[in-house]
Amino acid sequence: MTAAPPPQVSLFNTLTRRVEPLQPLAPPRVTFYTCGPTVWNYAHIGNFRTFLFEDLLRRWLEHVGYDVFQVMNLTDVDDRTIKAARAAGKPLVEHTAPFTKAFFEDRDYLRIKPAHVYTPATAYMPQMIALVVRLLERGVAYKGEDGSVYFSLAKFPTYGRLSRLDTREIKVGARVASDEYAKGDPSDFALWKKADAEDEAVGAAWDAPFGRGRPGWHLECSAMALEEIAKCCGVQTLDIHAGGIDLIFPHHENEIAQSEGATGRPFARHWVHGEFLNVRGTKMSKRHGNFLTARDLREHGVDAAAVRLLFLQTHYRQPVDFNDEALAGAAEGVKRLGEFRNRLQGAGSKEQGAGQLARDAEQLETDIAAALNDDLNAPRAVAALFDFVRDANRELDKPQGAAGTAQALAAFERVAGVLDVLPTARAIDPALASWVAERIAARAQARKSKDFKAADAIRAELGARGVEIEDTPQGTKWRLR
Repeated sequence: MTAAPPPQVSLFNTLTRRVEPLQPLAPPRVTFYTCGPTVWNYAHIGNFRTFLFEDLLRRWLEHVGYDVFQVMNLTDVDDRTIKAARAAGKPLVEHTAPFTKAFFEDRDYLRIKPAHVYTPATAYMPQMIALVVRLLERGVAYKGEDGSVYFSLAKFPTYGRLSRLDTREIKVGARVASDEYAKGDPSDFALWKKADAEDEAVGAAWDAPFGRGRPGWHLECSAMALEEIAKCCGVQTLDIHAGGIDLIFPHHENEIAQSEGATGRPFARHWVHGEFLNVRGTKMSKRHGNFLTARDLREHGVDAAAVRLLFLQTHYRQPVDFNDEALAGAAEGVKRLGEFRNRLQGAGSKEQGAGQLARDAEQLETDIAAALNDDLNAPRAVAALFDFVRDANRELDKPQGAAGTAQALAAFERVAGVLDVLPTARAIDPALASWVAERIAARAQARKSKDFKAADAIRAELGARGVEIEDTPQGTKWRLR
């Protein structure tokens, strides 16, 4: 029997400026390329706002039945990494290695699912050189008098479609060698930069048929994406390419030009871009000096679930304003979700398939699907989740209890598995667990003896060490605050 196709997911496509149904080349497979960090320093949480919306997109696609193949690049050679390595007096690979390791640690802290393939640029030099050769052969690239190789915008008339650039602004014959440049500077861009003394000093130069040098930043993603989707799936077109809105121009515009200039085929069917994270109204960036890293949050004991919930409360195409009050509010929301799960787990199995709680659980999954299928509307999904918690608590408060707790718990955990906003489990010291068990037993004995003053004193003693207790029909439960 042929498997049923996944339900229809619609996403805003930057290329067309419309919300459109996702139409993969070969469903249920979805090839998914995400621009990763530049590992010259620690990634800030503005970067992770993008990585987290991409994580939600992947989780939802997999939840509804798509077979996602995700590739994420690691930019370990570009203008910034070379400059930083030179300033540190280290070879390039030695400077970038600890920041690459830190990115993976931060990814795990924030519960982001690992990509299927990570592509450090320095590991794909043969593919980059081959792509430049192909572009030269097709006549859309040329070698400049400075020894670098440039892409000719005049030979690619559809340049500017993604960013809606007015092609009359293109500076015909002008060239730009910098990896990052202003929107008002649409010029021929460097595919391959002739090596200079700084490149050689940090080990950032490679031999190529067109001269010793290094790749331009834009070239890297095209070469790595095309290589991996060809190996995985035998295709030259991505189903989804995602990143932050700051990458639309020039980075993604240039990726399109390079890739399509080489293959003659569309580079990506769907372009998805996330908005910035702001601090007091200003975009978070190292340049502005207003950035926090994921490790800053971790070192301050911030639960990753609170960060995830904070970002999910704003649509990925709207800017998020990060502040202590918003983070504290998200932390309270996470605590409420954790308490609700504990309450459901402690309620025991009730009659299946009957009662308002079971109906609420079914409605929860319907509402979540409607929200996330509609351009990944996470705020609507989060609102539906908290509405369910409120209504379910009301049912559980009834004297006779509520039927359908098993369905409610199953639905809640399925939704939680997509959003991943439940509190992080705290490691418990075995000595503390043993002491808590002993004190709970002593309290039970005091209550049995009707020594309620002693029982209350033990509760207070437990509370002083951050232990909350709850008396249930199945016995006394405890957790750490």
